Amino acid sequence: MAASSRAQVLDLYRVMLRESGKFTSYNYRTYAIRRIREAFRENKNVKDSAQIQMLVNKAKRNLEIIRRQVPWYSWMSELQPTLVGQQSLLITMVKSTVTTDLFKRAPDPP
Repeated sequence: MAASSRAQVLDLYRVMLRESGKFTSYNYRTYAIRRIREAFRENKNVKDSAQIQMLVNKAKRNLEIIRRQVPWYSWMSELQPTLVGQQSLLITMVKSTVTTDLFKRAPDPP
């Protein structure tokens, strides 16, 4: 691998790890970092320049996906507790309404 190609691959590796570290969710962050490390380790012995270029292009596409997904997942992780709280409040309201309706005494006949 040429020196410039090696530098390009290492730079891409560092950028991908840095961008993946921006996921607010621990699970997404660790999964992305693990997959990046595994993929680069699997392909560290590739010598064919055409194949290297193909892998670099694939990694660049994946980097763009990560950059698009990080803000979305961050937004969803901030929104999720709000939705969960609203959902549990709604469930509580429905349960209390159903419970009170079930246990209401019927009016005494005249």
